Amino acid sequence: MRLIDYDPWLQPYGSQLEKRRVRFEESLDLIANRWGSLKSLASAHEEFGLHFSKGQWVFREWAPHATELYLVGPFSDWQPQKAYKLMRQDGGVWVIHLASELLKHGDHYKLWMVWEGGAGMRIPAYATRTVQDSDTLLFSAQVWRPEPFQWSDQHFSVADEPPLIYEAHTGMAQIEEKVGSYLEFAEKILPRIKEAGYNMLQLMAVQEHPYYGSFGYHVSNFFAPSSRFGTPEELKFLINKAHQMGISVIMDLVHSHSVRNEEEGLSRFDGSYHQYFHKGERGNHPAWDSRCFDYGKEEVQRFLLSNCRYWLEEFHFDGYRFDGVTSMLYYHHGLEKAFTSYDDYFNGQQDDDAILYLSLANQLIHEIHPKAVSIAEEMSGMPGMTIAGDRDGLGFDFRLSMGVPDFWIKTIKEQTDEQWNVGQIYHELSQHRPEEKIISYAESHDQALVGDKTILFRLADKEMYDSMSVNTPNLIIDRAIALHKMIRLITLGTAYGGYLNFMGNEFGHPEWIDFPREGNQWSYKYARRQWQLFDNEALKFRWLGLFDRTMILLARKEKLNAVPEIYLKLANTIDQVLAFERAGLLFIFNFHPSQSYTDYGIPTNAGKFKIVLSTDDPGFGGFDRVNKSMVYFTQALSNNKTQHQLRMYLPARMGLVLKRQPVKSVYG
Repeated sequence: MRLIDYDPWLQPYGSQLEKRRVRFEESLDLIANRWGSLKSLASAHEEFGLHFSKGQWVFREWAPHATELYLVGPFSDWQPQKAYKLMRQDGGVWVIHLASELLKHGDHYKLWMVWEGGAGMRIPAYATRTVQDSDTLLFSAQVWRPEPFQWSDQHFSVADEPPLIYEAHTGMAQIEEKVGSYLEFAEKILPRIKEAGYNMLQLMAVQEHPYYGSFGYHVSNFFAPSSRFGTPEELKFLINKAHQMGISVIMDLVHSHSVRNEEEGLSRFDGSYHQYFHKGERGNHPAWDSRCFDYGKEEVQRFLLSNCRYWLEEFHFDGYRFDGVTSMLYYHHGLEKAFTSYDDYFNGQQDDDAILYLSLANQLIHEIHPKAVSIAEEMSGMPGMTIAGDRDGLGFDFRLSMGVPDFWIKTIKEQTDEQWNVGQIYHELSQHRPEEKIISYAESHDQALVGDKTILFRLADKEMYDSMSVNTPNLIIDRAIALHKMIRLITLGTAYGGYLNFMGNEFGHPEWIDFPREGNQWSYKYARRQWQLFDNEALKFRWLGLFDRTMILLARKEKLNAVPEIYLKLANTIDQVLAFERAGLLFIFNFHPSQSYTDYGIPTNAGKFKIVLSTDDPGFGGFDRVNKSMVYFTQALSNNKTQHQLRMYLPARMGLVLKRQPVKSVYG
């Protein structure tokens, strides 16, 4: 099926979709004729940068605007010397061959770039290892030729089940006020993720970035894993161990923009501002203080596609969450733009070069790793995100449902509990394009940053500081805990595709994220995770973490998110009661802040049910108001014997999940 077959409202834009598909297919044909295959095109990292080949070092760089190029380092007293001058070849490519004894593992080096009217130090574009000097704070490339890493994940395969993603940041994952390491993450955090039931880890801030506080989104060195967390081999150890635990690993891939830094990054790399980026103001991102790639250049396509291939093959990543896709898709970057009609997607503001690049990237990713997971961080809802390129789409597996966390925060901030509309909640959480699988999540890492609040912090506020002991009763905390569980349960229950949680949010991590900066005296106090709050049985945080664990394991056991069909049973906006059925599970929510209901009728097909999860369980901080040991039988309606309902006691602010039980025949 083509995209237009899923959505007849796209008929007026059929010619534009056809043009998108034809360009994709013609590009694949051109690539095959010129390069042999898409994979061969994406092999620039094997050609450029520093390599040891046939007993000598070979270094290549693409710098068409440069007039001279030198390799510099301790071997040249960091000065350009004739002995280390690169030779220019066709196409703006520069090359030098060096004796094997000149460089050894661990040595530092850079490029001295000369262009008409200027010169400057640069880190090679394809550097696979960069390190920061603790005194000068400047980065340099590092010769990296250790003993080959010994992988032991040959039998690992991405699970054939919906992704339940644990999003994590290596540096801020430790309890201590410091930058955590890959090895510490592997030792201390991976077991927590495994125990919590998540089957996929999403690692943030992998690619090197000069400013720690950028959360990893201002990338300078696209092929270099951030050295502030450890060595490349230690990152491989982390991934290998995750695979041994049955956890797949994807990374936040930033191809939407690049840091403005010139000595560390790609900006003005060869003296021109448009080598990798668009000319003029189009090359500058108006909101992110960064540079925008020119996806129409073949050299840029090669660079980014090779980057996709590199992380999959060299580090055994299992896919990507592509950052900032909306920014890539449109000339206006989606800034202050409301997408209210189909015209907004096809009004000439879409960047066809970026659309082609993303389609090629997803084609490549799945050729290399057929079970790889590719997720678009995309908020506009452009049609075709999760349809293959040869069917008019862009080829992602999932789109991140960015509107859901925005909806929850808006609801909590702007409405009283009595105003929560269960019909609207169901609609916002279950809507998606007919062809599209989504990753849903209750709150994002952005909402935990300084200036905003997580869901629990917004619900509990200052009461969190004094009333999270299990022995301290507090009505505000009771409300916060109840809604925290209900929001997560209904978000997971309605998610078609997969579910995501940012580390620590599952147990209601307090306060905010604030990376060390001048404004906080370079403190790490809020750039860490306080796991001891979950570990402490005397604190209510543990209740939330245990509930999340039970919820996730139930979803996996029942293959909840693999079933696309959701059947709405009831949405009573007056009573604030919502019920829907999915994968043999009946979800019932009473969002009313004070009204409990006795013998409340929930329409459903005839059968019997048993409670398998209750937010009111005392082990999760509830009040044990429902008998979980009972078997509940449907009753025929008095005025229509063919229709049935469950009669349930529904306490205020509570969610239930019941499982349909097999019914034995009277004949045995």
